[in-house]
Amino acid sequence: MPNNKNEGGRSSSERDEGPVDRNQPPEKKAKMDAKKKRKEFKWVLQGKKLVKIREFMGIVYIDIREFYEKNGEMFPGPNGISLTPDMWKRLLSLSDEINKAVRSLH
Repeated sequence: MPNNKNEGGRSSSERDEGPVDRNQPPEKKAKMDAKKKRKEFKWVLQGKKLVKIREFMGIVYIDIREFYEKNGEMFPGPNGISLTPDMWKRLLSLSDEINKAVRSLH
């Protein structure tokens, strides 16, 4: 009869395999669902050029950029600028001066 005992007198089914993580890693779908629950604000300037309010690494940005479409989703492209709320306020405070300069060029 075969001996199923290993060192220490325990059978292979009694061996300590170490801690077993019974918690499954979160699914990608859960991440996507959380993303979809966030409020999204966006405005189309022209075509795929958008103004979008988004959060990245806990910081809110006003994104003025060209977006591209992939698999039915819109993603920010490299062409554009992201402004913090303080930078956005500063830009708005300059709007009269900017408008005046633009009119002077026409």
